[in-house]
Amino acid sequence: MTAVDQHRPLRLGVDGRELRPGVRTGIGRYVLEILRAASLEGSSCVVYGDAGARLDETLPGVTSSILDSSWTQWWDQVTLPRALARDGITVFLSPYYKGPVRAPCPVVLTIHDLYFINYPGRRRPVYEAIVTRAARLYAARATAIISDSEYSKREIVTRLNVNAAKVSVIPVALGGEFSPASLTASAKARYAIGSPYVLYVGNFNPHKNIPRLIRAFALLPGSVRSRHSLVLAGGYGEGRPELARLAETLGLADRVIFAGRVDDADLPALYSGAAVYVVPSLAEGFGATALEAMACGAPVVASKRAALPEVVADAGLLFDPEHERELASLLTRVLSDPTLADDLRRRALARAGLYTPARTTGRVLALLREVSDGAVAVAPSAVWTP
Repeated sequence: MTAVDQHRPLRLGVDGRELRPGVRTGIGRYVLEILRAASLEGSSCVVYGDAGARLDETLPGVTSSILDSSWTQWWDQVTLPRALARDGITVFLSPYYKGPVRAPCPVVLTIHDLYFINYPGRRRPVYEAIVTRAARLYAARATAIISDSEYSKREIVTRLNVNAAKVSVIPVALGGEFSPASLTASAKARYAIGSPYVLYVGNFNPHKNIPRLIRAFALLPGSVRSRHSLVLAGGYGEGRPELARLAETLGLADRVIFAGRVDDADLPALYSGAAVYVVPSLAEGFGATALEAMACGAPVVASKRAALPEVVADAGLLFDPEHERELASLLTRVLSDPTLADDLRRRALARAGLYTPARTTGRVLALLREVSDGAVAVAPSAVWTP
């Protein structure tokens, strides 16, 4: 009997509440890539959702189960464990820091970051104390934990009192759709894009540092700024009205474009067409949009905070996100030097090519199978290296 034959059949359960029709969040993309990989591998998988969740793709071996509950904690701790027992699940994957405290199978958590208890620029001592205590309980009860980066692993180990051997660093998977593409005339019109553009994709929450990005754009030499626009795509979350007022105050009302939500089909081309892609964040547990942009061949300029240097490495230019003039200087260099921009494009494509399915979703599935088979300890060698 071979080693493969000795595995008991994997019956995977996944929390799919982030899968919402017409909405693509970072966690939603993470879940979808895991499900696609599990389907390709031939695993049996049940996606658990609430009333608003739906898996839009048909994936062989993947079924959906809607669990009704108006109270999140009841769904997490009562309804879900009952369903896991009913469905014969051998391992459950949560894309969040939380999971069932008592479950009929091993639970693996994915903790992307700890901003839910340590949000940059926001102090809520009582709330943070309560949530930290809960997060430590979830982490203690989990069989294994996945983090996106070494940065996040260090935070998890320190703040949640977790043994480092319990945490595997496995980067977020890169969707197969992210490759160089051409932006069609209809897409340009849809997002009001005309001139060559500097691009940001994401929400407008405070840690994304968008006001400094706008001010840095205002600091570009007039000859450079007049040839480019700043496209802020996505933009869900609070802050858009304030950012629009800032752009107007700086005389950039006609240069800053709020593109809104971008269709998934248009996103690779939007990245590909950017003169430069910017990630100005004060904190990131991984930085998936930087990786997506690199895979599409965009020159990347990124903050040197948190996990971003791990993702970008020497494939992009790094800056201090609190220094607007430093960012403006790097943008000016890339926008004014075609040779530098072409070199960054080549380096970006090479870097993104390291994030293969075998090193991302493949390693997640390998870990889930190991946990399902009863190997509860995760070795430190699980650290991902490019």
